[in-house]
Parts: sequence; C-alpha cells; structure tokens
Amino acid sequence: QAQLVESGGGLVQPGRSLRLSCVASGFTFGWYAMKWYRQVPGKEREWVGLVSSNGGSTRYRDSVKGRFTISRDNAKNTVYLQMTSLKPEDTGVYYCKAERVNGVGPSVYWGQGTQVTVSS
Repeated sequence: QAQLVESGGGLVQPGRSLRLSCVASGFTFGWYAMKWYRQVPGKEREWVGLVSSNGGSTRYRDSVKGRFTISRDNAKNTVYLQMTSLKPEDTGVYYCKAERVNGVGPSVYWGQGTQVTVSS
C-alpha cells in the first residue's frame, strides 16, 4: 500500500528551527517530484516548495526563501523540510505531496500532515 508519512512537527519558539521528514513507501520514490504544502484553518492549502525527482533542483515560495530548505534521500525514500528562523506565520499543518514525473502509476500521493506551531 503506497503512502507518505510525515513527522517532526511540534511547538517551537519564534526564531528556532525544525526539520520535517516525509517517508514514502509502496511506490518508486525516484519517479516522483516532492512538494511541501501547509494549511491553516480557514485558509487554502498553500505550496511551500519542491524538490525535483533526482534532488537536483529546488524551488520555494517567496516568504520562505532563505529560511527553508528541501532535500531528499532517494536511498531512504525520504524528503526533508528544514525550517529555520521560524515565524508565527509559519504555523500550520504541513503536508508532503508526491507528483509522478517518470514511469507509470498513480500521479499523486499526499501525506496525512504534521502540525507545526510557532509561538512563544
């Protein structure tokens, strides 16, 4: 059964760091670009950033550039979101998403989300 499982969320003070992980299973991880999204109650889910299927390129939304870093380890079927200099507005449920760019199979997988709360 294919799935994505996020972990690493929690309560953190402003200015501190946190690293989220997303572990994939049940599909060919290297065929998929990986994206991170976040959502707060009452608002639409917003794209945070992405890493290409081979890890060679990344992109970020403007509000997290220079603070967040996405990386992946295809040998471990894992994508990471390293968050530094966290702000209260970074609070939300963070989701990872897999989008197939090669091969065959389902186009998209979503994780169940992990809560990040930035507060003093």
